[in-house]
Amino acid sequence: MAKGLGRKALPWLFLAPMLALIALSWIAPLFLTVYLGFTDLSIKNFLAFIRNFFTEKVHITIDNFRRVFMGGDPYISEVFKVTLLYVGSVLLINAGYSLLLSISIAYLVRNEILSMILRVSWLIPRITPGIIYALVWNWFIDPKYGLLNPMLSAIGVPKAWLPSSWLLDKPYSQILMIVVNGYIGASFGMIVYTAAIKSIPPDLINAALVDGASDFQVARNVIIPLLRWPMLFVTAWQTLSLLASYDVILMIWGSGGGGGYAGIARAAGVMVWSLYSYSKAFSEYMYGYASAISLVLVVIGIVLIVVYFKLFGFRRLMEPSRVEV
Repeated sequence: MAKGLGRKALPWLFLAPMLALIALSWIAPLFLTVYLGFTDLSIKNFLAFIRNFFTEKVHITIDNFRRVFMGGDPYISEVFKVTLLYVGSVLLINAGYSLLLSISIAYLVRNEILSMILRVSWLIPRITPGIIYALVWNWFIDPKYGLLNPMLSAIGVPKAWLPSSWLLDKPYSQILMIVVNGYIGASFGMIVYTAAIKSIPPDLINAALVDGASDFQVARNVIIPLLRWPMLFVTAWQTLSLLASYDVILMIWGSGGGGGYAGIARAAGVMVWSLYSYSKAFSEYMYGYASAISLVLVVIGIVLIVVYFKLFGFRRLMEPSRVEV
């Protein structure tokens, strides 16, 4: 009896450090964010809150959510539109273009050495420190010393079409926001998709080729249907990541330091939801309102994941195979 209990408890003993880390780093902050979202916590009553979470100086209120949904914050609708543009456009690159890129590299490129070189070249932005990546882009788009404008002029783009500032002139700044995040994000999808394509039994592809299928037909009718799990994972992961990410935007448009990044991001039209929450918390010190904004993002993320499960047929993917061995 004791030996049986010991065997059942042993796995939990090994999992205990990880579970404790999850509880402290994820679950506890989530409950704290929920609590703060319903308070008027700001820099004025922050010290009282530190001494005692449930102090009388911190009031429970739903005013934060009224500001979000009832027009109390006149800028929130603009932030939502920018976020929708950002997540939708970059997701097409991270989950869609990376799929095409992976099929091209892992299947259409027959030379394995060339395929490996192409995969490594796409990983360079992923392994480069974020601040270096941002500084390289700041130099690349510089109208005086960068290479972007001269390269566009060299291929025939009229100078009148080129912006005086890629950082501030809309819609060029928003195009830049999409490109810099999509370029680094596509590498993640490429890793997952390429590994999945390489794991497909060659007999399936060879059988299709023997039957006269073209490379396009193999990719469409053999490879893509077998990638539903990776496609669900990459789409869901990248959606959640994009909803919560703002680091590249902050590093590029806030490279001057200080709290001026909020005004620059607004002027450039690149103020996404997560960055707006960050600026409310750490520039304007409206911790309660920033938490409420973050909670809205969490709810949106949960709803989108449920939608993805329906679209990709998550229940069918979880069913055991009907093939009898």
